[in-house]
Amino acid sequence: MDNQLPQQVSELIERFERNQQSYTSSQYNEAQLRQEFINSFFEALGWDVRNINGNAEAYKDVILEDAIKIGSAIKAPDYCFRIGGTRKFFVEAKKPSIKIDDNIDAAFQLRRYAWSAKLPLGILTNFKEFAVYDCRIDPVKDDKASTARISYFIYKDYPQQWDYLVSVFSKESVLKGSFDKYAESSKLKRGTATVDEKFLKEIESWRSGLAHKIAIRNTKLTTRELNFAVQRTIDRIIFLRICEDRGMEQYGKLQSMMNGVNVYKRLFELFQRADQRYNSGLFHFSKERDREEEPDNLTPFLNIDDEPIKDIINRLYYPESPYEFSVLSADILGQVYEQFLGKVIRLTEGHHAKIEEKPEVRKAGGIYYTPTYIVDYIVKNSVGKLVEGKTPKQISKLRILDPACGSGSFLIGAFQYLLDWHLDWYVKDGAEKYAKAARPILYQAGGTHAGHGSGSYRLTTYERKRILLNNIYGVDIDPQAVEVTKLSLLLKVLEGENSQTLDVQFKLFHERALPDLENNIKCGNSLIGPDFYQQQSLNLFNDDELLRINAFDWNAEFKDIMTSGGFDAVIGNPPYVFTRNQGIDDKQKSYFYSHFKHQSNQLNTFGIFVEQSHKLLHKKGMLGFITPNNWYTIDSFSPLRKFILEASANIKMINIVDRVFVAADVDTGIILFEKNNPTNLTISEMKNQQEVFSHKVGIDAIQSPSYIININFLNNSHSQKIIQKIETIAKPLSSFCTVSTGLKAYQIGKGKPHQTNKEKDSRIFHASSKKDKTYGKYLDGVDVCRYRLDWSGEYLSYGEWLAEPRKSVPFTGERLLVRQIPSKPPYLINGVFTDEQSYNDINSMVIFSPAKNVYLKYLLGLINSRLLSVWFEKTYDKLQRRIFPQFKVKELARFPICPINFSDPSDKARHDKMVTLVDQMLSLNKQLPSAKTEHEKTALQRQIDAIDKQIDELVYDLYGITEEERKIIEG
Repeated sequence: MDNQLPQQVSELIERFERNQQSYTSSQYNEAQLRQEFINSFFEALGWDVRNINGNAEAYKDVILEDAIKIGSAIKAPDYCFRIGGTRKFFVEAKKPSIKIDDNIDAAFQLRRYAWSAKLPLGILTNFKEFAVYDCRIDPVKDDKASTARISYFIYKDYPQQWDYLVSVFSKESVLKGSFDKYAESSKLKRGTATVDEKFLKEIESWRSGLAHKIAIRNTKLTTRELNFAVQRTIDRIIFLRICEDRGMEQYGKLQSMMNGVNVYKRLFELFQRADQRYNSGLFHFSKERDREEEPDNLTPFLNIDDEPIKDIINRLYYPESPYEFSVLSADILGQVYEQFLGKVIRLTEGHHAKIEEKPEVRKAGGIYYTPTYIVDYIVKNSVGKLVEGKTPKQISKLRILDPACGSGSFLIGAFQYLLDWHLDWYVKDGAEKYAKAARPILYQAGGTHAGHGSGSYRLTTYERKRILLNNIYGVDIDPQAVEVTKLSLLLKVLEGENSQTLDVQFKLFHERALPDLENNIKCGNSLIGPDFYQQQSLNLFNDDELLRINAFDWNAEFKDIMTSGGFDAVIGNPPYVFTRNQGIDDKQKSYFYSHFKHQSNQLNTFGIFVEQSHKLLHKKGMLGFITPNNWYTIDSFSPLRKFILEASANIKMINIVDRVFVAADVDTGIILFEKNNPTNLTISEMKNQQEVFSHKVGIDAIQSPSYIININFLNNSHSQKIIQKIETIAKPLSSFCTVSTGLKAYQIGKGKPHQTNKEKDSRIFHASSKKDKTYGKYLDGVDVCRYRLDWSGEYLSYGEWLAEPRKSVPFTGERLLVRQIPSKPPYLINGVFTDEQSYNDINSMVIFSPAKNVYLKYLLGLINSRLLSVWFEKTYDKLQRRIFPQFKVKELARFPICPINFSDPSDKARHDKMVTLVDQMLSLNKQLPSAKTEHEKTALQRQIDAIDKQIDELVYDLYGITEEERKIIEG
C-alpha cells in the first residue's frame, strides 16, 4: 500500500513545527488542539468529524463527547469513532504540554475508557505524539505508560506512518474489516480479562459476601427473600454509581459511606432520596396512589454488617476500580447480568448462604447472551418494518414484546431503535419547534467541545419515558431477570442526562426522572395460563410449586393490548429446552400438548414459544426470533412448519453459518414472519454477521408440510441447479431397499444381565472370544468406516429374552451399515458392506433387501461418493460448522439413487463396473490396518485414493454431471 500523505496533514505538521514553542506551552489548551489539529487529522483519514454530511445523531461518524467535570477529572472520552452507530475506537486528546510517552495517568485514562466499553484499541494523542494501545488488557493504576502500548511515534513520523494509519484507522479500512483484523493480529501476549468477565466476577463476589452476612444477621429470611434482598442491594448501588459517572449524581456520594459505621443505614438514606428523584421500582418504599406495585417492606429493615458494603463501594472507585461507568453500555451490563442470573442463593439447614448454579442452567450447559448484531438484525427487520412510513403519533400505538426477556437485550435493542427513529424524525421535521414546545420533546445539548457546534439535539427524558411506556413490554419467569431488565431499560432512559437536566425537569414539571415499569415488564410463565390449575385441585400444589410454575394470564395482565388484538411485534431469543431433560413434569407436558397443537413429539420450549407468540400477535403483527435451526429441516417439526407456512406471510428463514453462542454447540437461525394470509417464503444465509445469500420461494411451492425438509441453503444458483438435476434423475434410496436404524439403548438395556466389565450395558462383554452362541460382535458408530469395518473387541448378548428384540432388522447376511456422522476430513459419508454376524447400535443404520438385480455394493458406491456427500450437505445443511452433522433413517432413505435399466447394456455395464470398483475398495481397506511398513501403507492408500476417484468419476457419469459442474462440486 502506498498512501500519499494528504496536503492538509503536511500543513498540520509544518504549522506545528513552526510554532512548537507556543503549542507546547501550558497556555495552549486541549480544546484549541482539537479544533486546530485533531479534527483535521482524522478528517484526512476519511471521518466526518464535524458531521458536515448532517447524519442523524444515531449515525454520526464521530461523537465529540460533552465533557462532564467531576473533581479534577473529565468523565468522557474526547472522540468516539463509530460505524453505523457502533463504537469502534476511542481517541483521548491531551494538550501538547503533557508528555504522552511516559504519562501514566493519561494512558490509564484512555485504557480505562476503552476497556470499560469493551473496545480492542484506543488512541492517545496530543498531535506531537501518537500512541496506540491494546485496550483488552485490564488497566491497573500503577501500570507504566508503555504497558499495553502497541505503537508510538511523533508528528515528524506521520509521513512514514501514514500507510499504517490509513490501513487501520481510516474509515474505509474500518468498513472493510481491516481494523478488526489488525486488532486481532496485534493482541499482546499478556493475559486479558474483558470488562464483562471481570465485572461478573466482581458482582458474584459481592453476592457471596452479602448473602453470607445477611443470612447470618437476618435468620427469619426465606430463600426467596434473601435472593431478593441481595440482588436489589447490588442493583441499587450499581445504579447510583453509574449515575455518578454520568453526572446525574454528585460524584463520590456513595464513597462517602466508607467513613464511619452503620453503613447500610446511611446508605439506605441515599436509596430513599433516590426514590424521590427517580420514581423507579428499584427504589420504592412507600405506598403511592395510582401505583399497583407493592412497596419494598423487606430491605429497609435488614441488618447488614459494614464490611460487605464497604468492600463493594471500595471496588467501585479509583484507584481500586478499573471501570469507567460513563461508557459501560447497557449491552455489556446485560451480558454480565445474564451470567449472574444463572446462579442462585440457597439456604442450608443452619441458615447459611450457599451459591449454586440453577438446575435448568446446569442442564442446559450454561447461559448464552445474544450478540448485539443478532439483536440489531431482528429489531431492524421486525420493529423497523412496522415503523416505516409512520408518524410518532402512529408509532405510539405499537406494542413490542419479548416473552422471555432475560436480562432485556432485545427490549434494549428495540427501545434504542425507537429512540433513534424518533430523534431523526423530529429533527427532519423541524427540531426547533419540538424544542420550544410547552412540553419539550427535544433539547439542545451544550457543545462544550470545539467543533461540536451549538450542540446536538437529544430527546428529553419525558419523551424517552413516553416511548418506553407506550412501546416496550416484556415477560420472564425469573423475578430476578425481570428486575435486571427494568434496571437496564431505566439506565437507557437516563443516557445523556446529567444532574442539571434532571433538576430542570423536576422544577418545571414536578416529575421524577424515571417511569414505573410495573405494567410493562412482568414476571410470569409465558407458556402456562391460569387454566393449568383447572386440570387438578389447586390444593395439590404447594407454595414452591405455584411460584415455580408461575402461571400467567395474558388477557388479564395485558388486558388493553389483548382486547385490541394483541402485540404488534414479538421478538427475542426463547429458551431452547427439551422438556424431557429439564425436570418438566407430566402435568406441564400434558398442558403443552393440549394447548399447542403444532408441536413435535419431542417437546422443545422454543417451538412452543413460536406458536404461543403467533397467538399473541395482532393481525399483521411481526415475529422475530433466533432459534436452533434444526426445526427448518427435521421431520419431527413438520407440524410447526406446516402451521407457520399456512398462517403467516413474508416468512424469512435465515440460516446462520457462524457459531452465535461461542460456548454452546447449537446451530442457529433467525425466523421472521408476519401474522397474515400466506404469501411467500425467503431462505437466507448469514455469514460473518452479514446476509450473504437469499432465495425467494413462491407460495405455490410451499404447500407441502414437509417442504422445508427439502430446503437448500446454497451458496449460489449453480449449486442449486446441480441439486435439482440430481433429484430429477434419481429415486430415493428407500425405493431400492429397506433402511432401518440399529439397536437402541432400551432394546439392549433390559433383560437377563451377564457379568461384564463394561458399565454402559449389562450384556456387552469385552473378551478375546465370545462366552456362548448368544454373543455376537458389538459395533459402535465409530466402528463403521468408509469401505472398512473396525471392531473394538466387544461382544453383545442378544436374543429373545430382551424386552424389545428387533426381529425386523437382520444382523446376519448381506447388508450395508452407514454411520450417522460423516468422517472428517473431508466430510464424506461412511458406508461399508458386511455379511458377518454383528450387532450395530443406533449410531449406524442398516440397509438390506435390495431390489432385484441391484447389488448392495452398487448402492454403497453411490452413498460413499463425493457427489452424494455434497448433495447431503447442501440439502440438509448439516455440515455448516462441522458440529455433530448426523443424519437419521428418514434422511438416509431420501438419498438420491440413480436407477439402472438392466435391459440397456451400457447402463448395466456401469452398474457392474461400480460393483467391481467397490469390491476393490473393500479389499484394499481390509488390508490397510494390517500393513506393517510405512511403504506398504502408502502404496495401499494410493491405490485406495485412485479407485475412490474412479468411483467419483463413474458417479458423475451416471448422474450426467458436466465438467463445469464437477469443478463446482470439487470446490
